[in-house]
Amino acid sequence: MTAPRRSEAGSGARGIGFTSQRTRDRMIGRLREKGIADEAVLGAMALVPRHLFVEEALAHRAYEDRALPIGFDQTISQPFVVARMIEVLRCGKNLGRVLEIGTGCGYQAAVLAQLAHEVYSMERIAGMLEKARANLRRMRISNLRLVHGDGARGLPEAAPFDAVILAAAAVHIPEALLPQIAVGGRIIAPLGTSSQTLCLIERKASGYSEKWLEAVRFVPLRVGKQ
Repeated sequence: MTAPRRSEAGSGARGIGFTSQRTRDRMIGRLREKGIADEAVLGAMALVPRHLFVEEALAHRAYEDRALPIGFDQTISQPFVVARMIEVLRCGKNLGRVLEIGTGCGYQAAVLAQLAHEVYSMERIAGMLEKARANLRRMRISNLRLVHGDGARGLPEAAPFDAVILAAAAVHIPEALLPQIAVGGRIIAPLGTSSQTLCLIERKASGYSEKWLEAVRFVPLRVGKQ
């Protein structure tokens, strides 16, 4: 498998002041301090300009380690959670074909595209998906495909996936997703309602194993399209 292609952002990516590369580098430093050790993940997050994925009025807060509103009652996840989930999903290995459930503003999809051979990202809200398309257009990413669909059903026509990542909290892993994971593949998702915990599931030849990680907070996973 060839190495993932690094994309180049267009005008506005470098930023100034609160959106400068120096500010972005400070975010990476904080992620290291919090325990993110995968240099490939840190490199991808340093490359993707988070300020392009939030409202202009919030650009000065883009590199804070916190979730921010992006419209449609959705949020962009805090950088640490994005880094942590992808680091666990990678486990030091190159990602092949990845399915993301919950495109949101497109930020996590852009990061994944720096680390994977191919990324499919699903979003159920048509208006949110159009915002993501507009945000991502400036990144000129060639290995990312956006899909308007019900993420709980997955994308069987593109399966099997080496990795699946849920950007919304489910009570349990949707049953339709499990057979879409390749043997040796992994899925990471926040599970729970009022109390949520990251869960890593790996598909083995003999079945599925699971590992519970730290507490998180995500918007709930909804079914259907709108």
